[in-house]
Amino acid sequence: MIPIANNDISVGIISTLSPAHFPRRYMDAQEFTDIAEKHSGFVYNVAYRMMGNPHDAEEVAQDAFVSAYKARDRFRGDAQPTTWLYRITVNAALMRIRKDKRGREMTVSEDARPDIASSNWAESPVAATMNAELGSRIDAAISALPEDLRVAVILRDVQSLSNQEAADTLDISVSALKARLHRGRIQLRDSLASYVAERAKSD
Repeated sequence: MIPIANNDISVGIISTLSPAHFPRRYMDAQEFTDIAEKHSGFVYNVAYRMMGNPHDAEEVAQDAFVSAYKARDRFRGDAQPTTWLYRITVNAALMRIRKDKRGREMTVSEDARPDIASSNWAESPVAATMNAELGSRIDAAISALPEDLRVAVILRDVQSLSNQEAADTLDISVSALKARLHRGRIQLRDSLASYVAERAKSD
């Protein structure tokens, strides 16, 4: 199970932010605190699925709440708070990954791993329940993808966003997302082809 963060993360962040730091306001501090407390578990879970471990997930969640607080004047209420927070959290995770000088790979946590039942790799290479061994192979194959392809696969096939949602999150067109997704799935298929063939022979 994905560990659920308590509200201490959001409350702690809010308490460190001085109103003087953010003179422009659309949403006052109390309104933001209410939203942050209500959706703190949601933000943490998104961060955990992106980062794959609790420590990094907590840091990303904190980064996301700070970014959301600074950007709250741009939240007009025409989208659900979860949609707004989702994009901010994913972007916070991507920024942390890109800034990691150690070059740590973004992996898919075991809890976030999708169920795979499809043999149509061109449509969904990451779509079936597999044993721990294949799960590890999938993690490694996803981690080996170039960053742009890796993120597209995770958002679409792991997090199950729609094409439009994933494209909006990455600030690219749907056609560009589909191109990245296709290339990423093909590379995953090629990476896992030998393992799938070995399993087929042993069955």
